Amino acid sequence: MVVPLVVGVDGSESSLEAVDWAVDEAARHAVPLHLLHAAAPGQDSSGLITAASKRAGGGAAGVRLSSEVLRDDAASALVDEGHKAFALVLGSRGLGELTGLLLGSVSLAVAARADCPVIVVRGSQEHRAGRFGNVVVGVEDGEGSDTAVGFAFREAHVRRCELVAVHAWSAPLGALSEPLPGPWYALEAHRRPPAQVLDDALRNPEKQYPETDVTRRVVEGSARQALWEAAAEADLLVVGAGERHVRPGLQLGLINHALLHHAPCPVAIVPIRRRKPLRGPTPKA
Repeated sequence: MVVPLVVGVDGSESSLEAVDWAVDEAARHAVPLHLLHAAAPGQDSSGLITAASKRAGGGAAGVRLSSEVLRDDAASALVDEGHKAFALVLGSRGLGELTGLLLGSVSLAVAARADCPVIVVRGSQEHRAGRFGNVVVGVEDGEGSDTAVGFAFREAHVRRCELVAVHAWSAPLGALSEPLPGPWYALEAHRRPPAQVLDDALRNPEKQYPETDVTRRVVEGSARQALWEAAAEADLLVVGAGERHVRPGLQLGLINHALLHHAPCPVAIVPIRRRKPLRGPTPKA
């Protein structure tokens, strides 16, 4: 059974933009699209979900569509739905959110708690419509971004576009004030050269998606700034997140938190996943 792409709707313009984006995304991956609205007991939500379904139905042809209204708080309902979702798609601000907020409280809570990829649809129409022809992924030193890299390759593959892999690094404290006999990373057995971090992270996915063009960017400096600059001309920014735990609370990290608030394009938060990968399109040999 193919699991659906789930989009949260609340009647806000931001959530309807997320519906538009999700229709195209479901078509690219050939997965069903499920519209979910969480309503308080006694609240009549039939008109809202009907309008959202009509909007989705007017999008890409061939997408199997379903909808549901749950009597639960929105964040909890979406997180629960994420256990059996291809991904969750959300708007950047919800109905009734203060104008000055950069990211709605529900979107932030779901991005922090869900154990499936969460895409927050933000940015200009140009960014949301996929007109730049590339997907950007942030690569960390270690295994924290492995699942995110795989997700980003799959996105670039189905979009038939370029993948831009960005790794930002900083020299250890004292490297500028004390002369080094060789590269600083040669003095630390657990550190790899920055270029090798990218090569190691991309090696297996490049074999799986050989037709995807990849650009490597090694940047000395702030990861947040490097990713923000790359996202300025991107259709999607993909970043990894730590493995989810039972305890509540934000588990995004400072960089992901900042990108969700300020990135100029849709952002995908992809947690480490230990369970069996979800079914998606099979890459060409």
